[in-house]
Amino acid sequence: MILRTTNSRTRPAIRKVRTTAALRPLRHRLDPATVEEIPFRAGDGVRLGLTRIDSGEPDRPAVLLLHGHTASADMFLLPETRNLVDVLLDDGYEPWLLDWRGSCRLPYNETGQRYTYDDVALYDIPEAVSHIRQRIGDRPLFVVAHCIGSLTLSLSMTAGLVPGLAGVVSQGVFLTPKLAGRTSLRMSVAGELLKSRIDHIPVDFRTVGFWSKYTPLFALASRKASCPDPTCQILHNSAWGTGASLFVHEHLSEATHHRLAELLGPAPLWILPHLRRIELARTVVRWHDGDHRYRALPPNALDAAARIDTPVLLLAGSENGLWLDSQKLCHDVLARRQPQLDVTYTEIPGYGHLDTFLGRGAALDVFGHILDFLGAQR
Repeated sequence: MILRTTNSRTRPAIRKVRTTAALRPLRHRLDPATVEEIPFRAGDGVRLGLTRIDSGEPDRPAVLLLHGHTASADMFLLPETRNLVDVLLDDGYEPWLLDWRGSCRLPYNETGQRYTYDDVALYDIPEAVSHIRQRIGDRPLFVVAHCIGSLTLSLSMTAGLVPGLAGVVSQGVFLTPKLAGRTSLRMSVAGELLKSRIDHIPVDFRTVGFWSKYTPLFALASRKASCPDPTCQILHNSAWGTGASLFVHEHLSEATHHRLAELLGPAPLWILPHLRRIELARTVVRWHDGDHRYRALPPNALDAAARIDTPVLLLAGSENGLWLDSQKLCHDVLARRQPQLDVTYTEIPGYGHLDTFLGRGAALDVFGHILDFLGAQR
C-alpha cells in the first residue's frame, strides 16, 4: 500500500526541487563551534561541501569520510545514535566530511549540469584531499569511503591522484563491482524505457503526489513490502526500482527510519550508462575515453591497481543486497593479480549495505573494525 505514511508530526512538509547549489544544513548534536563548514569547489569549479570537525587538539590524524551516491555527510553524523564521527573523535582522530557532487545536500542529482563518476574521481576527491593536506601539514590522512564514494576513490587512487594516504577503509564496493543478475537487468531495461520520460527517481512520495509519472515506480516498489512507508519501500524493497535492498530493516532505529527521505535523495537515471559499463566490466572503467581532460584516469582501474600505495581494508556486510560479495571478490582478485598490495577483507555478519553506518548497533558491530585498522596504520 503506497499511500500510508507515518505521523505527519514526525515527517517534514513537502519540499520544492532545489535549483541553487546552496548546501542543505547538516543535522548533528555537536557543539556548533566545532563544526567548520568550508567554502569549497571541485577542480572544475562545481560547488561542493567540505566540513571539518574540530577536536580542539591540533596534532590528531585526519580522516576523510566519503558518502555514497544520493547520500550525504549526514550519514556519518546521525544525532539519534552513536555515529562514526563520535567514535573517531573519541579515538583521537579529526574527521573531515566531503559532500561530493552526488550528495543529496546538493541539487545536482535533480538539476544542474550532468556528471559522470569520472568527474568525482578526477575533480572532487583529489581537490578535497589537496585542501585537507594544506590544512593538516604532514599529519597522516586516512579515508573511510562508502559505496560509490569508495568506487570513485579507487579510480582516483589507481590514477595516482591521491598518493600517500595513510590507509583506506572501503565499504560495500571498491574495484570489482558485482550486482545481482536481476538488478543489472532492471537497471539496463529501466534506463532505456524511462530515460525519455524522467531523469531521476525520487524517494519521497510526498514530493511527487499520487497523480505523477513516478507513481508506478512506487507501486512496483510496494509489492510484497513488509513496511508501509513508501520511502522505505523504494529503498529497502527496491533500491530505486532495481530490485535490490539497501539495508537490513531491523537494524534501523525508528528515528533513522523516519529520516530516510532526508538521508537518501533522488537517483539520477543519466548516470546509469556509466554504472552499467562499470558493472559489465566488473571493474571501475573510465567513461570519457575521447576527452583529453580525463586522460589522467586509467581506462581500467583494476589493470592499474599496482599504483595503490596504501593499506586497504575491504569491509562488507554479509547480507549486502546491492553489491553482493563484491568486496570478497576484490580481495581474491587482488591477492591473485597484485599480491604485493596490503589488502584485507572483513565481513560483518548479519549486516547489509547502508546499515553498516546507519544501523543503531553499528558502533558496536562495525566501527571497531574501522578503528582497529586505522590504529594499526597510525
